[in-house]
Amino acid sequence: MTELKVRKGEPLERVLRRLKKRLDREGVIREVRNHRYFEKPCEKKRRKMKVARFSAMLAARHAEM
Repeated sequence: MTELKVRKGEPLERVLRRLKKRLDREGVIREVRNHRYFEKPCEKKRRKMKVARFSAMLAARHAEM
């Protein structure tokens, strides 16, 4: 559970912005989106392989420089 201390006199907009950043860093929003619907194991594997290929391409691109 994510907790956030509200400072005295701090505007609500700033508190919400800090909360959104913390949730994003912890991956809570991404996890909730992934659990919206059931993903078959083969689809999950395909998605992970696609991410791995992309990461490998970026690593190769940075290795060239």
